Amino acid sequence: MAHHRIDHHRIDIDRLFHALGDPTRRTILDALVERPQSVSRLAEPLGVTVTAVMQHLQILEEAGLVRTEKLGRVRTCRIEPAGFRVLEQWIRDHRTAWERKLDKLGQLLAEEDSS
Repeated sequence: MAHHRIDHHRIDIDRLFHALGDPTRRTILDALVERPQSVSRLAEPLGVTVTAVMQHLQILEEAGLVRTEKLGRVRTCRIEPAGFRVLEQWIRDHRTAWERKLDKLGQLLAEEDSS
């Protein structure tokens, strides 16, 4: 996994949902919210191999949710906010659209009641 800057305009929402759809990856994210951690430290409580954690981290990194960097022999992982910003914007956009539709439905029902 190469350390690279995430362009949040290029993050794919399908990739984000795929990354978040796996319980092991969500557990990794939960651990990283606390503090940056090494791959081996992430693997310990999960009961999986370092290789398996690396595969999960690659998916999380491609989705813009995690950033990793290697310092010497230790690969450290941390939360990357870019993917979360894209996800928040997607939720905000969809929530706003649904709120408008529900407001419109409420107005139509109110008009029907007053008729």
